[in-house]
Amino acid sequence: MNFFAHLVLAEPTVESRVGNLLGDFARGIDQGSLSAEVLQGLINHRQIDQFTDQHVEVRQMKRLFSERRRRFSGIALDVLFDHYLLNHWHQFASQPKAQVIDGLYDDLIAGQPLMPQRMQQVTRRIVESDWFGSYESLEGVSYALDRIAGRIRFNNEFAGVGEELVLHYPRFEAGFRLFFADLTKQFPSPLIDSGN
Repeated sequence: MNFFAHLVLAEPTVESRVGNLLGDFARGIDQGSLSAEVLQGLINHRQIDQFTDQHVEVRQMKRLFSERRRRFSGIALDVLFDHYLLNHWHQFASQPKAQVIDGLYDDLIAGQPLMPQRMQQVTRRIVESDWFGSYESLEGVSYALDRIAGRIRFNNEFAGVGEELVLHYPRFEAGFRLFFADLTKQFPSPLIDSGN
């Protein structure tokens, strides 16, 4: 899962939300220095990632990518899952999406002192550039993935993966619905209405 989903699946506190994003920035972090709530958020992040990687629907969706891009299929699906969650928000939650996004952005700003420097830089960009708003369009998802491709430190053919998202869009969407239902049973969220 990507940033939006990890924040949604956190407890509704600054510390938990910081911890639930920290998994993507935790290299070199002394876990003993983390507060109990931030550490629990980090553990939750890792458990969600493990559940996601092992889920049968996710594994099947990864096989749909071309051989040249399959190595990075998990990254593409993570961002695409944020896209589906944002676009179908009303099916999962009663709280207005704009209100939720604003609250998440507020918590990312409030949590800056708890974050390593690299995470501070990225989360400030998330807020300032409204990444979650951009993830609502497939063009925004493709743009984000092309930027990720440009930061990979070795030659790759990941750029342009958006064309494969378009090609398999309905299948990915159906797979997301099945997967997310299982995910939220395993990791209930205060933001997600029960029974979804």
